[in-house]
Amino acid sequence: MARQAYMTETDHGGSGPERPGTRLRRLVRRLLHGWRGDPRVWRRGAVLAALALLLALVMLLHSHIPNRVGNLGSLSETFLPWLGLAIPVLLVLGVLRKSATALIAVLLPGIVWLNLFGGLLTDKQGTGGDLMVATHNVNADNPDPATTAQDVASSGAALLALEELPASAVPVYERTLASTYRYHAVVGTVGLWSKYPMTGVEAVDIKLGWNRAMRATVATPEGPLAVYVAHMPSVRVKMEAGFTARQRDKSADALGEAIADETLKRVVLLGDLNGTMNDRSLNAVTSQLRSTQGAAGSGFGFSWPASFPMARIDQIMVKGVEPESSWTLPRTGSDHLPVAARVKLDTSS
Repeated sequence: MARQAYMTETDHGGSGPERPGTRLRRLVRRLLHGWRGDPRVWRRGAVLAALALLLALVMLLHSHIPNRVGNLGSLSETFLPWLGLAIPVLLVLGVLRKSATALIAVLLPGIVWLNLFGGLLTDKQGTGGDLMVATHNVNADNPDPATTAQDVASSGAALLALEELPASAVPVYERTLASTYRYHAVVGTVGLWSKYPMTGVEAVDIKLGWNRAMRATVATPEGPLAVYVAHMPSVRVKMEAGFTARQRDKSADALGEAIADETLKRVVLLGDLNGTMNDRSLNAVTSQLRSTQGAAGSGFGFSWPASFPMARIDQIMVKGVEPESSWTLPRTGSDHLPVAARVKLDTSS
């Protein structure tokens, strides 16, 4: 009996096993069967096309979405990259609807999304840098602060910023980190641990009434470096008020003023800003500094929530130094992921 099962004609006229590429072409032909000569192919899918155009406009004009109602503009900017998930959904629906109009319309949000975030899809990390820094919101309710401290110290960072430090846990962090970091300072609920001497440690007033930001001058081998550690007020999503961030925005403006008054040329900001680089409410800060993740990272570098990161609200930002690489560190007992970066302080060459 001749064996002909699972055989198909080859390009050379013979027979052989059916290749995956051949099956894909047959599937595409079946999906598109009946489109030719169908006058409704351009009339169907008007709703899908409208949704695609609306999606493109939201991404393209996100900075014009007003914040007056529930801070809707900042909310959309916080999760802006995730709007791209709607594009393949619209694409599939356009194919199933057999609508050429919808398929062409879907190209527009795809182009806009790639223009906004395509650069983050490439790996821009380098191997250089003369200083590694890290920052971590350790979570005030962290059940095991000692292990968290050990985990972030093992990263090898020369400068380590910690936020959301409860007074009861500060001695634990100090004891655990003492063998790795000779110098440290804690101001309110934020702290900085350093392998290099620190001077000029002071609180930075971010208009809260208590201390959640600090500044120090670190004497690195390449010269003095101004290091800011900040924990912006939390934002809330409330049914009756939407995305409430008034206090966060006020604090961001105050932090921006402090950085603008900085006299040192080289500046590093470490902390939980409770906002992404796209959030217009952080313009007072983001307009002055570069994100290490955006300049030298791989991917989006989402840091929160640790269980399923959806946004990068923990930031490392610099001025007067060159980012070389940026990444997230493994999960600890916190609800945030630690983030780290390697920068080049000596930019003369």
